[in-house]
Amino acid sequence: MQLAMIGLGRMGGNMVRRLVQGGHEVIVYDRSADAVKAQVANGVKEARDLADVAGQLAPRRVLWVMVPAGAPVEDAIGELVPHLARGDIVIDGGNSNFRDSMRRAKTLEAQGIEFVDVGTSGGIHGLANGYCLMIGASPAAFQHCEPIFRTLAPPDGYAHVGPPGAGHYVKMVHNGIEYGLLQAYAEGYEILHASEDFTLQLGQIAKLWNHGSVVRSWLNELAERALSRDGQLAAIRGYVEDSGEGRWTVEEAMRLDVPAPVITLSLLARLRSRQEESFGAKVIAALRKEFGGHAVHTK
Repeated sequence: MQLAMIGLGRMGGNMVRRLVQGGHEVIVYDRSADAVKAQVANGVKEARDLADVAGQLAPRRVLWVMVPAGAPVEDAIGELVPHLARGDIVIDGGNSNFRDSMRRAKTLEAQGIEFVDVGTSGGIHGLANGYCLMIGASPAAFQHCEPIFRTLAPPDGYAHVGPPGAGHYVKMVHNGIEYGLLQAYAEGYEILHASEDFTLQLGQIAKLWNHGSVVRSWLNELAERALSRDGQLAAIRGYVEDSGEGRWTVEEAMRLDVPAPVITLSLLARLRSRQEESFGAKVIAALRKEFGGHAVHTK
């Protein structure tokens, strides 16, 4: 079927390639001319701007927005709407806050435009393996777009999880779980790395754990790959970003009175990773010296 992809970054660009391989007609737009040029070489049509995107699509238009959450999504949808008609469908496949998605759906519904939110997981490996798609939509919009989802996902890798907003809600919690899993692996490998009794090959251990162990997983396969290249991870700084979903998961847990200590602490560990030196740790060291005469480390 015909659709547009707006945003050709690491995810959007690979999704276009998978869609083209699946026989879909894709019109692309990105602010980067180089990103557009790379996709045109794969057999897609380019658009000059968002008005041109809408102009090249036949009714019922389907437009997939794959840009960062927040203002970029808001701006893209706001610029598209004047060029759309009743029955058209706007898909947000990024990591938007589910409450923003619910609001956008309601606003667009008043104009006769359908909004679909698709929580998308799979990262840079989605081109080859397919993407896990968590879809919030009306039944009619989901049914209309299902050929797209079927192409992008592996078998059983997409589901209509509820009305607009539900897709991003499920993806938010998915990413909160991811935070906890990553933190557990990180702590375990750090203990192994710090051992004073044994000199351990972390790549070897990661590979071992991927064969029959209860901690085997795709994440640990990626750990095996990274640690086999460099068991010290010498070229990597221990600075960990977050894109918002972990924070939103913790906020939702607190709102619902659901205890989520693992996810919460994994989020806090990411914040700590961004400090060159913790002032809070300095306060603790100073207080220990004051009340107990404990030695402090000086610069």
